[in-house]
Amino acid sequence: MRKLRAFFLRFRGLFRSRRANADFATELESHVTLDTEVGIRAGLNPAEARRQALIRLGGAEQARQAHRDRRTLPWLEDLLHDLRYGLRMMARNPSFTAVAVLTLAVGIGATTTAFTWINAVMLQPLGGVADPNSLVDVESVTPNGEWVPSSYPDFIDFRKYLKKIDGIAVTHPVAFSVGKEDHADRVWGELVSGNFFDVLGVKPEAGRLFLPSEFEDAPGKFPIVVISDRYWRSHYNADPTIVGRTLLINQHQLTVVGVAAPQFHGSIPVTAFDIWVPYMEQPALNSVKEWMLRDRHNRNMLGIARLKPGVTIDQARAELKALADRMAIANADVSEGMSATLLPLWQSPHGPQGLLIGPLRILMGVCILILLIVCANVANLLLARATVREKEFTARLALGAGRARLARQVLTESLMLTGTGAVLGLALTPWMSHALKLLMPPGPMVQLVAMDTRPNFSILAFAAGVCVLAAIAAGLVPALQVGRINLSARLNAGGRSGTASRSRNRLRSVLVGSEVALALVALVAAGLFARSFATTMRIDPGFDPDHVMLNQFYLNTNGYTLAQRKEFCRRLEERMRSAPGVADVAYSDGVPLGFEPSWWEELKIDGYAQRPNENMSIFRNVISPGYLPLMHIPIVEGRNFTEADNEDDKSPAVMIVNEAFVRRFFAGRDPIGTRIHGWGSWFRVVGVAKNSKYHYLGESTPAYFYVPFRQVFREDMNLAFYVRTKGEPDSILSTLRAQVRDLDPNVTVFDAAPLKEFIGASLYPQKIAASLMTVLGSIALLLAAVGLYSVMAYSVAQRTQEIGVRMALGAQPGHVLRMVIKQGLALTAGGLIVGAVLAVALARAVSSVSFTGGGMGSSAKLLASGANNPAIYLAAAAFLCAVAVLASWLPARRAASVDPMHALRTD
Repeated sequence: MRKLRAFFLRFRGLFRSRRANADFATELESHVTLDTEVGIRAGLNPAEARRQALIRLGGAEQARQAHRDRRTLPWLEDLLHDLRYGLRMMARNPSFTAVAVLTLAVGIGATTTAFTWINAVMLQPLGGVADPNSLVDVESVTPNGEWVPSSYPDFIDFRKYLKKIDGIAVTHPVAFSVGKEDHADRVWGELVSGNFFDVLGVKPEAGRLFLPSEFEDAPGKFPIVVISDRYWRSHYNADPTIVGRTLLINQHQLTVVGVAAPQFHGSIPVTAFDIWVPYMEQPALNSVKEWMLRDRHNRNMLGIARLKPGVTIDQARAELKALADRMAIANADVSEGMSATLLPLWQSPHGPQGLLIGPLRILMGVCILILLIVCANVANLLLARATVREKEFTARLALGAGRARLARQVLTESLMLTGTGAVLGLALTPWMSHALKLLMPPGPMVQLVAMDTRPNFSILAFAAGVCVLAAIAAGLVPALQVGRINLSARLNAGGRSGTASRSRNRLRSVLVGSEVALALVALVAAGLFARSFATTMRIDPGFDPDHVMLNQFYLNTNGYTLAQRKEFCRRLEERMRSAPGVADVAYSDGVPLGFEPSWWEELKIDGYAQRPNENMSIFRNVISPGYLPLMHIPIVEGRNFTEADNEDDKSPAVMIVNEAFVRRFFAGRDPIGTRIHGWGSWFRVVGVAKNSKYHYLGESTPAYFYVPFRQVFREDMNLAFYVRTKGEPDSILSTLRAQVRDLDPNVTVFDAAPLKEFIGASLYPQKIAASLMTVLGSIALLLAAVGLYSVMAYSVAQRTQEIGVRMALGAQPGHVLRMVIKQGLALTAGGLIVGAVLAVALARAVSSVSFTGGGMGSSAKLLASGANNPAIYLAAAAFLCAVAVLASWLPARRAASVDPMHALRTD
């Protein structure tokens, strides 16, 4: 307690220094005066008596310093003095301060923005949940090791028999229609198991969440709903009486029992849902048959589990795998060879994070390169500034200042610059963080994707850490140089500034070379990703997306039965075919190259012997007869579907397969007429369609098949409607809306978009990488150019006398110009050699990075064209050389115009 009181008194003394110093000076003078009088009485003259009094005191200045050390906290007082002095120096050199702060703001802002994305996607993927580190993703695993969602019966078995987890919940994202038919809103939400909120540990903002008594697997027993805080505030102005009221959801009354915590947005990272309804309400809300809920084939549930305290993910994964292996034997008719695993939440292939993880890792690395270039730039500026201030530092050393004290002053000034840059960079971070959403293609995912980019403790702590590290990186070298000033040599130099030492020039050259090397790495990365994106864009998708308008309908939200949905499609197709400007019309379940993956069906093929652990779950699409003609996908053998391929009992079930399907399952056999079993029925192959792209443009074409819409379409399937136009697709949008309104005023056209824009979803990761890497590469180039220019300008300024002598002895301006440019190119060449080695090594590492869209683990390489492209390396190096010539030419031009007489007189 005594030490704490002493610390408080000394801390308070910092703010009363003037008065305390004045009081002590008065007391000290009184003491000296009294002692002087004693000396006078002893016979000394007044001057000698005062001198003896000061000698006995030990020195007035030393006494004042000792008093200050006892009265205050010297280290803190020195820091405050350093800060005040640093502020004066920043204000005295506004151009230097502006350049340093702006470059630091760019580096720290870019790095913090990348960390903000990584924090939202990987480090803190879910907000508003208890102990998020103990939550894991549950994935079923196909015989060949691909990840797929689970079925509801699988979930029941997992929940019943797993002992190393505290709970497991499942969810299924879906669109809801909220409100009366004539003005209903489409709201995205989740159909969840009853224990969903309990497993996640979500707290209510108002009301309650689902009770344990509501955890039952009883269809239609609990017509209740929980809404998000965002939806509560935007639609009901945070009205507390919302609890207990009913909402009309998919034309059914559900009672609002509570509002989720504001931080909670759902169970999928980087997405925001607004409604949570018990999964067992699906038969009532979506007209799904109850048997579908018990069908193990129906794998559409995303699982999430909570580990018990003290249990590792590996231990729980082993238990889950053992249980899944037993389930595969017990349910061999549908689950033979299947297994299950646990993943960290950020590794889940479902949702936007599957597309973002690969690009974000690379972007974070490039942002660190940018930050290193910035630190090298600022270090160069501080070195130049320290050279200018050598007289000041020499004088302070001569007056007794310690070298460590001067080094601390330089580091403090560096920290002030980086701190100011960090504040400015943080201010820019929320604005820059919106880039991910701005680059998204149109579609339903645009409404779902949400990322909390507001500064939180993690982001602020990261920014503070980056600020300190940048301050040390930028200020350490100048501080060490200041500490190594040769006081004797500087005093003997008679106060003349002279030329910078060779060691200091070498150090500045090394810093510039490192900037060039890092800039080359960033430029090569930008070139590789841009070329990869351009190459992927040129890949033929196997269908024609031009002049096609796409709209996805959610007729289940309007209370449509299965028969009514089919009839709606048939009637809308008839109306649109007769509309002016329409060339063709079709509809299907899935959309190729979209955000949502193609679904699959487990098949058995007559005459084909399945290999051990072979995955027979094959991607498919449920299509109308006009789909393949509209997409310009040719039939290479057999026939297309016709209107006769319908749900009539007399109409045999038929199937069209693609060429990859034929190569895999019909080697040397004619596929036409072969029987294939799926959906509990036997289908006959009637045609072979040409291969096309289904998930990613860069994918290896998988086996794929099509089945008729009228024969296979079920309540749990999607509905996409296509209209091929004779002109621009946007021109038909008003006609489509009018025809839909005439058919049913309660059905709304929400997300209509040209198909060519919509399929940009498959390019989203590469688009992010190419776009942002191009921006970062440009920033790196600019920073390297600024660094090179500053070094060359400083070198020219330091060599003014030398240049004057050369010109006085007959050197021509052209010779001086070439000399300076040659020096700049020499610095650049060294950086290019090191940068080329780094670029090759890093490019090979990056070439293995892939992304996934959740389609049964299907993935694609981020660098589709590979990392070995000499043209890009040479182009980047040549471009940097051109920039180096320009950055050197400006100081060289100034050097070539030096007046020899003026230069020789320069001090």
